[in-house]
Amino acid sequence: MPFAARAAILSCTVLLGACGAAADTPVPRAATLWTPAAIASDGYESSPTFTPDGRVMIYLAADKDFATYRLMQSSCEKGAWGAPVPPSFALPLPVIEADPFVTPDGKRLYYISSRHAPEKEDFDIWYVERTAGGDWDEPQRLPEPVNSPAAELLPRVDAAGRLIFGSSRKGSAGGGDIYVATEVRPGEWTVANLGPPASAGANDYEAEMSRDGRTLITVSDRGDRSHLYRYRRAGDRWVEVGRIPADPDQFQVGPLLSPKGDRLLFAQRHGARSGEMFLIDLVPDPDRSWPPDCRDQAAL
Repeated sequence: MPFAARAAILSCTVLLGACGAAADTPVPRAATLWTPAAIASDGYESSPTFTPDGRVMIYLAADKDFATYRLMQSSCEKGAWGAPVPPSFALPLPVIEADPFVTPDGKRLYYISSRHAPEKEDFDIWYVERTAGGDWDEPQRLPEPVNSPAAELLPRVDAAGRLIFGSSRKGSAGGGDIYVATEVRPGEWTVANLGPPASAGANDYEAEMSRDGRTLITVSDRGDRSHLYRYRRAGDRWVEVGRIPADPDQFQVGPLLSPKGDRLLFAQRHGARSGEMFLIDLVPDPDRSWPPDCRDQAAL
């Protein structure tokens, strides 16, 4: 899926029916604006990821129409997030790069890039690893079958080390499905469709899983525009428990769960400033030390 098609999917406008929520799952309260002042702009900020020490945030920066994406990085400076700069491994436009994710151990960062064929606007999953000196090494592209002639989106790693991502590859049920890739031996991967209900005939193209493997958040377009849907693990299957409360007139994108799975960051359009990051609590009393705000690191 080229970035232009992704933007079109995010903005289509047909009415959608409401989703019910399971009785044993708390209903999240309303989301609040979270974007740090230093990175807020007239463009679109989305899809953040943090290093394990909470001192660096890498995110997707797009224009106001959520089209030309690039990666940006902000670091803790004097108790606040600092002015953004491109990460050392990122390429400038016209190469399109987005959807970063730092693994929990901080040793690898996955992201999507068109650098292998920018004229095709084809997103593939790439990664960079930490060097002994703390810098990022040279980018590496994952092999097939993880990557395909179609677009791969929002790569994330679960507790078992599997890679979860969205793709519009051949065989997807609804224009896009959620896939799980397992590295069976170094450099050799198998890929499977996550299956219903997360991949259920709609355009399901982003997914985020909690570290304990019990909560799944997807970005799905079910006919009007893209919204966030929540699932819980029940034995060996996923059960949908409702839509994340957000602005129904705007699309949502780029979900990131806290390490405990009790809070969620996502992005949606926000007035004249286009797109911003929002935070929502998924339980009544979450761990409020996440997302990192740098204030407790001012003396470091």
